[in-house]
Amino acid sequence: MGYEELFPPCDMEWHARSKKRFANAFVDSKFDRVDVDLHMLSHAAVACGYTIRDFYEKPELGIHCVAHIYQLYDLLPVTHWFYASPWLADLGCNMVYMDSIPPIPEKPIIAEPGDVDNLQVPSIEEVYDGWTYSQYKRIYAYVQEHIPHTFLPMSYAFDITGEAAALCGVENFIMWTFVEQEAAHKLLAKFTETSVNGALCTAKDHGYSMLIVASILANNDIFSDEAIKEFSVKYMKDYVNKSFRGGAGPQVFYHCCGNHETSYKQFHSLVWSPLTEMHIGYKGQEAFPSDLLVKEFGAKATCMGSVDTKLLISPNPKAVYDASVKQIVAGRDSPRGYVLGASCECPPYALPGNILAMTQAAKDYGTYGTW
Repeated sequence: MGYEELFPPCDMEWHARSKKRFANAFVDSKFDRVDVDLHMLSHAAVACGYTIRDFYEKPELGIHCVAHIYQLYDLLPVTHWFYASPWLADLGCNMVYMDSIPPIPEKPIIAEPGDVDNLQVPSIEEVYDGWTYSQYKRIYAYVQEHIPHTFLPMSYAFDITGEAAALCGVENFIMWTFVEQEAAHKLLAKFTETSVNGALCTAKDHGYSMLIVASILANNDIFSDEAIKEFSVKYMKDYVNKSFRGGAGPQVFYHCCGNHETSYKQFHSLVWSPLTEMHIGYKGQEAFPSDLLVKEFGAKATCMGSVDTKLLISPNPKAVYDASVKQIVAGRDSPRGYVLGASCECPPYALPGNILAMTQAAKDYGTYGTW
């Protein structure tokens, strides 16, 4: 039995509506309501009766779960599948599957700053047949065969700073940013180049590649604004710029998770295309306010507002609804469009009633023509 035999066919009338709504932010249309995008990953598998590990270890199953659960919650018409550590195996890490979290590297592969010089960046050809991209080839072939209406090729640098740090150990990397800056920059450059090669593989196969890049480890709870600019924003820019020049893009999603209380100003120097979406998770301990997000980035990008992910596992749908309404009202007039999301990944054990509260808030306060 193939995984496709476990799921009923998609409601194509729903999909057509969702597709028109999904286009709102990118083609300046005003169909239905603001979209809700929850960074849905392993919650989709859990909601279908599988495990977190199943989502990551069985990519075809994982991405079909996403397609099915998006319809349940009235979310997006496209699918995505990824884990938090792309390209590490291609650089030499042994990835270990876990029961309750995404795969992680078994151990750092770099012990001393001088070891960075010996780290070899895999070529585009090596990346194409490597551990990470081979999984994308599998799932994209599966999607094109079984759920082609949900197909959107994406490439993930994800958290460049955090992934580079995993190669030597996060504590070591943070220390290097103070005392071994040359080694830190070399490591970031090599991870970035590997990620660019991954984006170019996707573009080669599919003609384009939506780029997803993040600043997560590099946030104000750990780094100063200047350090975030130097050790994160610089490489986010390099990734997008080089990927664009190689034929990837033009869509870009910037996911700035964690506390960016003051560092959000550093993101103005990123690369912007007409199909850019900007998301910032927190300002201090609170979800980043949509009015500030729109003020800073609304002229450059579609803005994604945030509901604190902690609320999604709390048995209080009204609190989720109220938080969603507050963000929607503050962001819905953003000139390049607005999307409601959560501050980070949808928690695997998010409560369905809370997700319904978000989409209900979008209908009540984000339906076009009603405000």
